[in-house]
Amino acid sequence: MERSPETGRGRRHGRPLLGSAMAVLAAGALTFTGLVGSAEAADVNVAKNAGFESGLANWTCSGGSGATVSSPVHGGTAALKATPAGLDNAQCTQTVAVKPNSTYSLSSWVQGSYVYLGASGTGTTDVSTWTPGSSGWSQLSTSFTTGPSTTSVTVYTHGWYGQPAYLVDDVSVTGPDGGGGTDPAPTVPAAPAGLTVGTATSSSLALSWNAVSGATGYTVYKDGAKTTTSTGTSATITGLAADTAYQFAVTATNAAGESVKSATVSGRTATSGTGNPNPGTSVPKHAVTGYWQNFNNGATVQKLSDVPANYDIIAVSFADATSTPGAVTFNLDSAGLNGYTVDQFKADIKAKQAAGKNVIISVGGEKGSVSVNSDASATNFANSLYSLIQEYGFNGVDIDLENGLNSTYMTKALRSLSQKAGSGLVITMAPQTIDMQSTAGEYFKTALGIKDILTVVNMQYYNSGSMLGCDGKVYSQGSVDFLTALACIQLEGGLDPSQVGLGVPASTSGAGSGYVAPSVVNAALDCLAKGTGCGSFKPSRTYPGLRGAMTWSTNWDAKSGNAWSNAVGPHVHALP
Repeated sequence: MERSPETGRGRRHGRPLLGSAMAVLAAGALTFTGLVGSAEAADVNVAKNAGFESGLANWTCSGGSGATVSSPVHGGTAALKATPAGLDNAQCTQTVAVKPNSTYSLSSWVQGSYVYLGASGTGTTDVSTWTPGSSGWSQLSTSFTTGPSTTSVTVYTHGWYGQPAYLVDDVSVTGPDGGGGTDPAPTVPAAPAGLTVGTATSSSLALSWNAVSGATGYTVYKDGAKTTTSTGTSATITGLAADTAYQFAVTATNAAGESVKSATVSGRTATSGTGNPNPGTSVPKHAVTGYWQNFNNGATVQKLSDVPANYDIIAVSFADATSTPGAVTFNLDSAGLNGYTVDQFKADIKAKQAAGKNVIISVGGEKGSVSVNSDASATNFANSLYSLIQEYGFNGVDIDLENGLNSTYMTKALRSLSQKAGSGLVITMAPQTIDMQSTAGEYFKTALGIKDILTVVNMQYYNSGSMLGCDGKVYSQGSVDFLTALACIQLEGGLDPSQVGLGVPASTSGAGSGYVAPSVVNAALDCLAKGTGCGSFKPSRTYPGLRGAMTWSTNWDAKSGNAWSNAVGPHVHALP
């Protein structure tokens, strides 16, 4: 959306056969190869990558049926998950080295329906064991003895036809080293990354972090002191004081020791009596959004208290980038706003919320240079916005990044912010028309990636030029057809009608091009919601849940005597 005077808003997936069938199934199992050794040595686990910490290295799964998962696991940070399909029982095998005339204990932790563990090619009697099913981890165990010339054995695990996926972890084939050795002893793990503060209550803070390869547990530090441990990648710290800031770090541990601490993050508990410092009011079924300018570009200078009641969501424009990647702050332009103070601004936010309105902070605009393109910047983005929500009482955030957006990291950032702020968080987006032409676009992917927490996408139907509609035809801006045919792409591309709004300029001064009269906006709303008022393009169905409309800006609207909000506001609120 434009800040300049010339253009106004900154560019902004049956049962198993037993007996003889088992022997048939075992025939295609894991193979161990190795050299015969003459020296006696301590027993070792001759299976490699026994805990699947290195993915499927050393393992082969039939038909591509296997993969590693980070949850649930029995130990470490990974486990095998294999899925039977059709005539494939999802058998996974490994080749290990054994000694002749030696006995080996074979075991594994498993979870799921009909999970098998066995060994073939032993040179004596091949063995297998199975469980009909378990909802938690259970251990399968057996043993085998190798023949006088056996230097390789195949160990295997598999599921059963028509059954769901099964899980395997911590495989052990313990006996004399056949020359292949064993996995090296564990090393001290790396420090965890991605430490994030999530949901806050008046007495607790939720933490989460990324898994660390080779770690078997984690230790959480609060204000420099150990406070709890976890075997997973999350923890909730309880017994905290209300409305108090804390510093957190986390380390990874295993048999070799403890890692260095992660980067420190701060978190603040909610005020007493509330689990959510964000005073989220409900957004109406049909809502009007207006951008409020925190600068003077020739439009009417306003306080928030001056914004008309027809506006349900007021997007404060804009947050400012900081020197920390992804982080933002907000600086009220008191001088440019005729001496409007921060205290007055905060009081006006509370007054608007008391009247049922939502005041959110917008990030971006034509000149906004916020970049969220890594885990670190996503964390910074979420943490800094949460701090602004706590400081000013904002109900949420508007994403108006017009200079590039990375869907992977923006989705992570917004989900992290939602976890912190709670279910009342309002999230709006204001992409340009080119950003919503295809579901493969980064903006569209972000919107779909946060669909469960997204409030509304108010695409900018201006400063655009001609674009394709959902019927594949080209439409020019400034018409009913342009609004309806382009909105149809979002409505048929996966967004709920309640998540689609029409973004237009409040006046000819509000944008370089694409202005339409309020009557055209109302006709497009009727066409989409009721099937009336359409131009040459008429949608194949109606969308009565359509959220509403947006304008840039409340200030340009005021400059024109609030003509836009006086005409479009009541019409939006009267939609079915």
